[in-house]
Amino acid sequence: MTQPENDVLKAAQDNLWLHFTRHSAYEQSEIPTIVRGEGSYVYDIHGKRYLDGLAGLFVVQVGHGRHELAEAAAKQAQELAFFPLWSYAHPKAAELAQRLASYTPGELNRVFFTTGGGEAVESAWKLAKQYYKLVGKPLKHKVISRQIAYHGTPQGALSITGIPAFKEMFEPLVPGSVRVPNTNHYRAEEISGVKGMTPEEYGFWAAERVARAIEMEGPDTVAAVFAEPVQNAGGCFPPPPGYFQRLREICDEYDVLLVSDEVICAFGRLGTMFGGQKFDYVPDIITCAKGMTSGYSPIGAMIAHERLFEPFKNGDTMFAHGYTFGGHPVSAAVALANLDIFEREDLLGHVTRNEPVFKAALDGLRDLPIVGDVRGSGYFWGIELVKDKATKETFNAEESERLLRGFLSKALFDAGLYCRADDRGDPVIQLAPPLIAGEKEFDEISSILRNVLTEAWARL
Repeated sequence: MTQPENDVLKAAQDNLWLHFTRHSAYEQSEIPTIVRGEGSYVYDIHGKRYLDGLAGLFVVQVGHGRHELAEAAAKQAQELAFFPLWSYAHPKAAELAQRLASYTPGELNRVFFTTGGGEAVESAWKLAKQYYKLVGKPLKHKVISRQIAYHGTPQGALSITGIPAFKEMFEPLVPGSVRVPNTNHYRAEEISGVKGMTPEEYGFWAAERVARAIEMEGPDTVAAVFAEPVQNAGGCFPPPPGYFQRLREICDEYDVLLVSDEVICAFGRLGTMFGGQKFDYVPDIITCAKGMTSGYSPIGAMIAHERLFEPFKNGDTMFAHGYTFGGHPVSAAVALANLDIFEREDLLGHVTRNEPVFKAALDGLRDLPIVGDVRGSGYFWGIELVKDKATKETFNAEESERLLRGFLSKALFDAGLYCRADDRGDPVIQLAPPLIAGEKEFDEISSILRNVLTEAWARL
């Protein structure tokens, strides 16, 4: 190893504070350090190649190493490196807003830029609160979200998040956030207490819990329902048939905004530009980020229905909210170039055509005794791990710790697959490769998973 490489590893060890990371895990070992990417693969500081089975963090839709995106950034930085959207516009933000509005369903025409997904969620809650004050319903401020759902780390977004372990150290949080059941049909019986429900029946049951929560809180106090098209945390819960249609009806009935949190699910992850289009519903607000630039530069957005903008058009009213780097010229330019690739290479069609192939590759692992469920949509899948397939018995906290952090995470990475082994909820492995991936990558993912999960079961 060269001295510069040693210096990088030492700097990572001595000065870098990693996100969502137990630093004790690296007391006796170096921090894995990724130095470059190409297509669906990344390479570490020692030159070892890994299949990027998580698209970085559900982000790198068009794959690594796209020179035209780097060139778009460089060109824009030379022309206009920065200017804020605080009472001013710049061409790339305006062009990107128009382009996003052309992709959205219904009349979601107003694009408020942020620098990431958590900020987009924060913005949506703040907009909901102010909107209802402006239209004469000042008590409507509460939000409803689903158990185990992750919506971000800012104080407001964290309050909406349904993962207790992520919240407890930062309480008290923003009041007014209420939790309802999620759409994990695999665990429907233990969630609902009702045996034998079909996916459609469970979807209706889960949606009705939202209606009950609104009634319990008081319809005049509830401003919004936040839901991902496919819930990430817990392991890729797709919506049962009819779920979002019923949720839309409920929100309309009680005058509650439906916020589709698509930070992961937008920009082709499910095979459609926006996740709600995959499941045929039109929300009032979309929150998005990640894949908008394929991660080549940070950006996010809250996209609102035209009627939510109406109260802000006249007089001295303003949305007193913003971010210095929201809609950054360089990021906006990269996003436009990224969307050009989407259209030129028909990435949405590619994902739609290959979804059954990816699903089949993962379904092939169901013969393993440790694999309880395989679920997801598009290029976004989760594998739930169990102790007993017949009873769906899950692992206790100690077993989960030993299985996921003690073995699986490192073993999968050592075998050449970067993905997520997670226990926010029941133990799962999550997979979301770049949208350019195909059968070769799916087979490689399946092969590595089979070998590592077989060894994991033998160790139990």
